[in-house]
Amino acid sequence: MDSEDEFDTFVQNEILESSSSDNGDDLYTAAHIVGEVNDNEPNRRGSIEGHRVLDRDRQSGHSRLFQDYFSDDPTYGPDHFRRRFRMRRHVFVRIMNAVEEHDDYFVQKRNAAGTLGLSCLQKVVAAFRMIAYGVAADATDDYVRIGESTTLESLRRFATAVVEVFGPEYMRLPNEQDTARLLAIGESRGFPGMLGSIDCMHWTWKNCPVAWKGVFRGHKKESTVILEAVASKDLWIWHAFFGMPGSHNDINVLQRSPIFARLAEGEGPQVIYNINGNDYTMGYYLADGIYPSWATFVKTIPEPQGNKKKYFAKAQEACRKDVERAFGVLQARFAIIRQPARVWDEETLAVIMNACVIMHNMIVEDEGIDEDDFNYDDMGEKVKISHARTPELDEFIQNYKNIQDKETHTQLQADLIEHLWQHHPDLYKNIIVE
Repeated sequence: MDSEDEFDTFVQNEILESSSSDNGDDLYTAAHIVGEVNDNEPNRRGSIEGHRVLDRDRQSGHSRLFQDYFSDDPTYGPDHFRRRFRMRRHVFVRIMNAVEEHDDYFVQKRNAAGTLGLSCLQKVVAAFRMIAYGVAADATDDYVRIGESTTLESLRRFATAVVEVFGPEYMRLPNEQDTARLLAIGESRGFPGMLGSIDCMHWTWKNCPVAWKGVFRGHKKESTVILEAVASKDLWIWHAFFGMPGSHNDINVLQRSPIFARLAEGEGPQVIYNINGNDYTMGYYLADGIYPSWATFVKTIPEPQGNKKKYFAKAQEACRKDVERAFGVLQARFAIIRQPARVWDEETLAVIMNACVIMHNMIVEDEGIDEDDFNYDDMGEKVKISHARTPELDEFIQNYKNIQDKETHTQLQADLIEHLWQHHPDLYKNIIVE
């Protein structure tokens, strides 16, 4: 036998060994050697001659999944469901039904041979396991019976459908009723006019393209994408602005954020309240020291002198932790945003982050909040909310100047120091003032 015949025999043996293996890449390489795959044709693994097709038994996967969590007498009860899916079953079913109705991709279909494909339940559970546990795409295959590429496609479509269906309701800006409620919460905590607390969170991007690493790498020495958020005491996230590269700081993000766009345009509710005998017409957010001294921010006092300022600084720092708690709960519920992101494009990152924020708010709404400390009876007398007309250019510019007014910031801080000391001396009893 000449050397050419020996080589052909060797290649055929390699193909036979590869066909009995689970590694499709080896089969693909061997097929290329003997010319069974045309380099000019698309890479469709399922069309390769000799490629092993897995019989995943999808129907048994669906039946087992349904029996474990969704039947009338499930194997795993409500407590197990809440822990593994991060929400109660009726919330999950609501999301799944809405996603199936919105995107035909999740509707179960038959192929040309009449075989049923994956059910909506399998696709949604696979996508949600990636979001909740942060696992790789193929980690759900052995239980849900779904391939890696299908899981990734389900994840993208699921997150997109959640944003499109539930975004208008659960990522809305505060309306008049919401604003009145936020003001009542703030006043009960000693901060009249407070609408929440603001801060930024970094999400590490493991698969950031090499060409972009310099832009997305900041003080954390790794590529990150920034989420700016406003949260209230009940951990509801009222504002989410995601996508700024990690090389920016909170001030750079603020300059590009639309958080004060409605206020400058006169479209949002205008708040009128009184502190220490002075009237104010704009709500404010509690912020840390990096934020600018604007009329819409109340910051702590570094190295405060005197009991009043020490008491205010500790109270402000205690309430400002609302947004930090919201970030912690968001990452604890959805491990995909706690771990380094393995997605390759920024658009998918944004869709996943927004979907997580929406589902977080849905859980907050479903599980309720403690309203015992809030009095809403006389909010109509304490707060006046009215819609302003759309301003002209000069008024628009003046509105932004009012937002960035440093004198108002200083006066507001001084009034809050006195207000806390006079009207809420026992509100923060655990704070020791020397």
